[in-house]
This record gives sequence, structure tokens and C-alpha cells, in this order.
Amino acid sequence: MTEILLFIIYTIIGLISISLGVFSLVNKGQEARWGTALFWFILGIIFIFGDYIPANVVGGLIIVMAILSATKQVKMVHFETTSEAFKKESAQKIGNKLFIPALVLAFLAFVIAQFTNLGAYNAIGLSGIGALIIIMMISKSSVKEANLEANRLLSQVGPTAILPQILAALGTLFTVAGVGDVIANGVSQIIPTHNIWLGVIAYCVGMVLFTAVMGNAFAAFSVITAGIGVPFVFNLGADPVIAGSLALTAGFCGTLLTPMAANFNIVPASILDLKNQYGVIKAQAPVAIIMLVIHIILMRYLAF
Repeated sequence: MTEILLFIIYTIIGLISISLGVFSLVNKGQEARWGTALFWFILGIIFIFGDYIPANVVGGLIIVMAILSATKQVKMVHFETTSEAFKKESAQKIGNKLFIPALVLAFLAFVIAQFTNLGAYNAIGLSGIGALIIIMMISKSSVKEANLEANRLLSQVGPTAILPQILAALGTLFTVAGVGDVIANGVSQIIPTHNIWLGVIAYCVGMVLFTAVMGNAFAAFSVITAGIGVPFVFNLGADPVIAGSLALTAGFCGTLLTPMAANFNIVPASILDLKNQYGVIKAQAPVAIIMLVIHIILMRYLAF
């Protein structure tokens, strides 16, 4: 059941990507039409048939996508949109009901993840579908309009939409390659192995810095935990559940500080038409630093 649901969710994502490729092809005035269409077609095929395609073929397809992105052959697709007057009228009509789908998404994800065996990915996918149904009921939108807006937003995000998956894979490669051992050897030359405070600081700061480089706290977690967490924190008697949880959320402080987390920091700046593309990061930096300090204190006194 879990695998079937996950296949359905991935298929929906793949069909949206393929639909965006079709929009690119039929738009006669589309810049880099063929490159844009090919990028989204490949992504859709990987999402739908990835389990049935040899891994080396998938790797080759991803390289093709990277080349298309690097050579600027993936452009934003132009869609006909509603007028500003209609948007303002709809905003006034819907009002605070706009927050209901967001709350439904969070609530459903929590309930499914906590009280079923469907897994985290299915929880996120099913809650997204539930929230979509709610917003369509509130706005009285059609499936066609929902697909159009999904395509528009995906196009606006662009190639950075695949960055989380690539960074997660990179984190796994780093772990297999023994990067954690290299980090452990380097850190051991700087800090003593029996100082709890320095170990905790190194663990949290290391998570922040590596997350900033990777753009993903999950990708950084396995590497930094193997390289710093185990030898400099866990081996000193820290509760691995508490210390590990706090290390992961400390890594999210790094997410607030890096353009590598493009979906969170660069795309919003583009959507909001900010003059400074790093404006979101600049606004988040003080909060990130304060939260890092709090994480260090919490890990020192809660994990030991």
C-alpha cells in the first residue's frame, strides 16, 4: 500500500513536470523552447519511471538536465494570468480563508506520519493533495486552473526545484566516501576530545556550516554526525536522540543563511521582486545566529 501510494504521488509530480514541458513546446514565443521542454520532460520521466530505469541511465539523464541548466537552456515559461483587479477582488473575497489549506496541510501531514505506517513521503504527498482539494473548494477553481498554477509556479522555481534531491544524494556520496572521517581527523587537531562544551559547539557550528555549503540539513547530518557528533559528543555520554535532534535543527540555522537553499531563500526573493536577491537571507541572519546559540546551550544541558 505504501509503495503504491508513493508511486501515485510521484506520478502526479511527473505528470505536472511533463505538462510544463508541453506548455513550453506549444508556446511559440517561448525562449529556449526545446531545451526547456526537454528539461521538464526528463524530470517527469525520472519521477514516474525512475524505479524501472537503470541507475546509470538516470544519472546520465540528470547530467543532461545539469548541462541544459548550466547553458541557460531552461527558461521560465510564460502563462496568461489574471488581471490585478481580479486578484485583488479574489483576495478580498477569500480573506483569511487562504490560511486554511496551509493549516490542513500541516495537520494532515502530522496525523498521517504519526498514526499510520504510510511513511513521511506519503504523509507529505497526501497532505498536499488534501490541501489542494480544500483550496479548490474555497476558491471554486477547476482542476485545469490548479494544473496551470502548478505549472506556473514550477516554472518560476526553475531548475532549482531539483536541488534538494541532488543535495541529498550528494550527502549520501560524502558519507560513503568517508568525508566524515576526514572531518573528524581535522577537528581532532583543533579541539580536545574530552571537552564537552567544545564538542557541542563544534557539532552545532559544523552542522550550520556544512548545511550552508550543502543547502540541506538532512544531507549534512550524516556527514557531520559521523565526523563530529559521534567522536566529540556521543562518546562523551550525550543522549544520541536529544543531541542528534538538536544537531539537525541547528543545521536548519544554516539553511537560513545560504543561497544554496534556493527554494527557501532565492526563489522567494525572485517571486517578491526584491531588489537584493539575498534580501531574504539578510533578514533571516540575526534569527539564525540567535537560534544557533540557543541550540548549543540546549544540547549542552539537555543531552548530558
